[in-house]
Amino acid sequence: AVRSCGETLEEVAGKQVTTIEGLSEDNQHPVQRAWAEIDVPQCGYCQPGFIMATAAFLKMVPEPQDQMIDRLITNICRCGTYNQVRAAIHRAAEIQKEGVWKLSPLIKEIFSKVLPL
Repeated sequence: AVRSCGETLEEVAGKQVTTIEGLSEDNQHPVQRAWAEIDVPQCGYCQPGFIMATAAFLKMVPEPQDQMIDRLITNICRCGTYNQVRAAIHRAAEIQKEGVWKLSPLIKEIFSKVLPL
């Protein structure tokens, strides 16, 4: 996952690009559901970026710890909704646990070297 503000159209030409509109047709992606349940947004300006970063993050780390969230979700919110964002990330992980993603041993090994907890 990359932030769209740092990529040009030329750099993504021919690649698959998922925007917030493509995350789920019915807003039922685990992250979207969690954001609504926790009522995260205030002004909403930063929320698409947080939601997309969280969706990518939870694919790699389906059972996140606070320290991992702090290190890997680096979006900025001018309204200071960080506590709600963290709660929503944990809630999305719970919702998604009912689904498919599990942390593979290889990813676990990579993260233990990169982010010793």
